[in-house]
Amino acid sequence: MKKTHLILFVLFICIAVLCDQADAELTNEQAVQAFMQANQTFSQANNADTTDQARELYLAAAAGYEKIIADGGIHNAKLYYNLANSYLMSDDLGRAILNYRRAQLLDTANPDIHKNLNFARSKRADQFAVTTQKKVVQRLFFWHYDFSMQTRFFLGGMCMTILCLWLILRLWIVKWPAVVQVCIVMLIGVIAMATSVAVEQYGRAENRSGVIISAAVTARQGDSDNYPKSFSEPLHAGVEFDVLEQRGDWLHIQLSNDQDTWIPADAAELI
Repeated sequence: MKKTHLILFVLFICIAVLCDQADAELTNEQAVQAFMQANQTFSQANNADTTDQARELYLAAAAGYEKIIADGGIHNAKLYYNLANSYLMSDDLGRAILNYRRAQLLDTANPDIHKNLNFARSKRADQFAVTTQKKVVQRLFFWHYDFSMQTRFFLGGMCMTILCLWLILRLWIVKWPAVVQVCIVMLIGVIAMATSVAVEQYGRAENRSGVIISAAVTARQGDSDNYPKSFSEPLHAGVEFDVLEQRGDWLHIQLSNDQDTWIPADAAELI
């Protein structure tokens, strides 16, 4: 009798697992169909007769991509890239830049994402110059800022492989040329790439950044509307920032020119 119960229990578990897998496949199929539908809507917007009609269709495409992300729990660079394109074409710079940044985090090597992100940034009403200190740091550690994480992994692995091969050959051939010099260069390469990847991973975990999505928001010198304005003009959609702290419904942010200010949390979204 106990064996019968055990067999029935095992069968029940197997059926439950199979049902879950079937549901997952159905969900994936629905997500693919929704993605194709959103792409088709985007194509229709490109061929629309009027600007208003095109904008309506771009927003409909964006809603389709958003639904896949929210309901399907799917997050990939292609999806965020298409979503950003839809917002860009509907003149929603804030959400366009936000989603280009999200796509870039998932695929740092894609030149189209980089190009469209820079184009969207060029259309912002507010342009904050990067400080000279940051420019110098970016120039000195160019591999950290210009190379994708995949490229840095590859270069680090290649340096490690050459280092190991060179040491092995040195054991076989006593007078193998330039052993010390090559080993030092390869070791520096391994350390540089590994440190860069570790710093980026730590930054993603510890540091939060975001984008203003409201058309215009008044920045304050404190976490209340009672504080004086930080600037004579409001900040506009598309302004990127790093989060210093969050206090209630307010974000303490730092702009690319190192100025800090406070904005309402609902005026922005975090990347």
